[in-house]
Amino acid sequence: MIEGIFVEGLIYGIMVLGVFISFRILDFPDLTVDGSFPLGAALMVQCLLSGMNGWLALLIAFSGGVLAGVVTALIHNHLRVPNLLAGILTMTMLYSVNIRILGNRANVPILDQPTILKQVTEKFTGVIPDEYILLVFFLVVALVVKVLLDLFFRTDLGMTLGAMGNNEQMVISQGVNPKTLKTIGVGLSNGLVAVSGAFAAQYLGFADVGLGQGIIVSGLASVMIGEFLMLKSNRIGVLTFCALAGSVCFYAVMYVGRFYGYVIHMTPSDLNLIKGVLIIILLILTQAKKLKVPFKVAK
Repeated sequence: MIEGIFVEGLIYGIMVLGVFISFRILDFPDLTVDGSFPLGAALMVQCLLSGMNGWLALLIAFSGGVLAGVVTALIHNHLRVPNLLAGILTMTMLYSVNIRILGNRANVPILDQPTILKQVTEKFTGVIPDEYILLVFFLVVALVVKVLLDLFFRTDLGMTLGAMGNNEQMVISQGVNPKTLKTIGVGLSNGLVAVSGAFAAQYLGFADVGLGQGIIVSGLASVMIGEFLMLKSNRIGVLTFCALAGSVCFYAVMYVGRFYGYVIHMTPSDLNLIKGVLIIILLILTQAKKLKVPFKVAK
């Protein structure tokens, strides 16, 4: 059970890092996530079914997520549509796109396909205890993604993205086009979400058009848990670590709810209620704690 909690938390932790970028760094509430997550899963599954290398399929899933984010940013920037509505439009369109990618089917299994996870398991069987192989693998993947993000947000472009989230007018006064920055940031955010969806499809053994339903709520709850647990810090390394830790904590709560909810007569449909209540509680606790740490990348 403990291994399952950490594996699930780390898989969706990549998605949480994407949500963290859009909601906290860019201050861009983006609902595209509910569409880009199953998009990554659909692209991964179809690429594997066509015989493509798993790592190349993962790159294609990332590119698809980036494209979805770019579409949202373009709708917002050039049509002057509010960011929430732009995300809803893209998310709605992606539902049809995802069904098309899956061959006009809502669910496509890949239980007999050579996925990345199966290859990793076969390679390290006997080297690492079988129950810990996926845990170690996803721990490495999550840390690699975290380190790459930390390095990116220490570059001039990354620091400019962080500054725009705090004060867009200051960025404009420096001669930087905020529309370009939003496009890059939202694209990167949804690219990470799609990668998370691609790994989730391999872990679950299928891709489903409803795989991303409510995923944005899970991402927000995870970010908020991380912020609540976080020490007062403006260092990007601490912020990304807390986002991953928040994901593990959130999915631990969901895991316990799924396995022991029968004690209080819970059903799977009650999990969304738990997510909403958890966010409300976190909002209350955060306001009580008065934790207001502005984002600023510190070297």
